[in-house]
Amino acid sequence: MKKTHKKKVRIPLTVEQKIKRRNFISFSAFFALGGTGIAGWKWLLNAPEETAGITAGTRAPLRRALNSTELFFRNLFSNRNLVRTYPKDRANRDIRINSLIGIEDDTDFDPDDWKLQVIVSGKKSLNIHLAEITALPKTEIVFDFKCVEGWDQIQYWGGVSVADFISHFNLDKACEKKYIGLETPNGEYYVGLERESFLHPQTILAYEMNGKTLTMEHGAPLRLIVPVKYGIKNLKRIGTMTFSNRRPRDYWAEQGYDYYSGL
Repeated sequence: MKKTHKKKVRIPLTVEQKIKRRNFISFSAFFALGGTGIAGWKWLLNAPEETAGITAGTRAPLRRALNSTELFFRNLFSNRNLVRTYPKDRANRDIRINSLIGIEDDTDFDPDDWKLQVIVSGKKSLNIHLAEITALPKTEIVFDFKCVEGWDQIQYWGGVSVADFISHFNLDKACEKKYIGLETPNGEYYVGLERESFLHPQTILAYEMNGKTLTMEHGAPLRLIVPVKYGIKNLKRIGTMTFSNRRPRDYWAEQGYDYYSGL
């Protein structure tokens, strides 16, 4: 006799059962991903530190990731992309003072004796006085200044555009190098910038804030304002400017931060 096979009848799940199943799947996925994340974090913490050089202070895998991210964004960067600007009445009247590294302990600094030393090459350098800079056409910008600590503030700055500065002092050839280095007069704070950001049309060498002469705590007599970067790249009280095809030293990159620090 032929055996007959009975079809199994599937009993539909109740709404409560469906909810329980979905919750089980969701929590299982959450804990699996969480466990993977914790394992990955432990792996990163136990990874060897990067070899100290222009950058330092972080784990080697993380630095490789930061460098890869920098290359990606540098390839996308365009000087046609401008940061948003605002009318002057939107600017904050009380500009936040966030860091005095490089200028706080410079008690011997005399703004009347200040000059900007531009090192063009090993044999050529320029010593530029503030009056020469303020004589150039003034450029103003009101933008949202951003800090890596998470705060931001709409600020109003005035000075000379880097493009006008480079053109006036015949530094176009020097700016063909890949990087620009800037340091405070005492050399205690320093940043490195890739050429594209330094020559961005909104980057200025600022000597005014809110229409008034720059104050000492904000980097008098001359500071950098580069709107496409976080505040750590906006050097106060520029003392020297250099050009190189290699990354110049950078204060916060030596502490483990991203060298690029772009927005």
